[in-house]
Amino acid sequence: MSMTKADIVERIYKEAGFSKKEAAELVDLVFKVIKETLAKGEKVKISGFGNFSIRDKATRVGRNPQTGEAMTISARRVLTFKPSQILKEDITDRYSHRLDEQGNENPNLPAKEGKPRALSSFLLGIEEPDSDDDDDMEDDE
Repeated sequence: MSMTKADIVERIYKEAGFSKKEAAELVDLVFKVIKETLAKGEKVKISGFGNFSIRDKATRVGRNPQTGEAMTISARRVLTFKPSQILKEDITDRYSHRLDEQGNENPNLPAKEGKPRALSSFLLGIEEPDSDDDDDMEDDE
C-alpha cells in the first residue's frame, strides 16, 4: 500500500487538529516550497528525514534491454533523495525482524514499536552532519 497526498492530509487533520481545508492547504504549501526550491537548483534538507537534490547526468551509452542494441541516453536532470542516517536507523530498527536469513520479508509481522527519532530530531532541532557524499547514489537511473 502506498500513501497518497490525501492520506497525508487526513493524518494531519486527525493528529494535529487542523480542519481538512487547513490540512490540505498546509500540505500543498509544503510541497510547493519544496518544488520551488528544487526548481531553483537548491538542495532541500529536512533534518532527521533526508536530502532532496537535483543532479545533472551526462549523456551516456546504454542498452535496450529487449534487443541488447546500444543506444544513447540523453543528458538530463534527475531528482535524488538521500535518507538521513536517523531515518535509515529508524526503519531498520522497526522492520529488520521481518527478514529471514535469505532476506525474504514476512509482511504479516507487525512493525516494532520504536521511538520515532527522525521526527524527534526535527522537533528538537538536532542537526545531522552534512553528507554531501553522492558517491553512493546510483548512476544508472
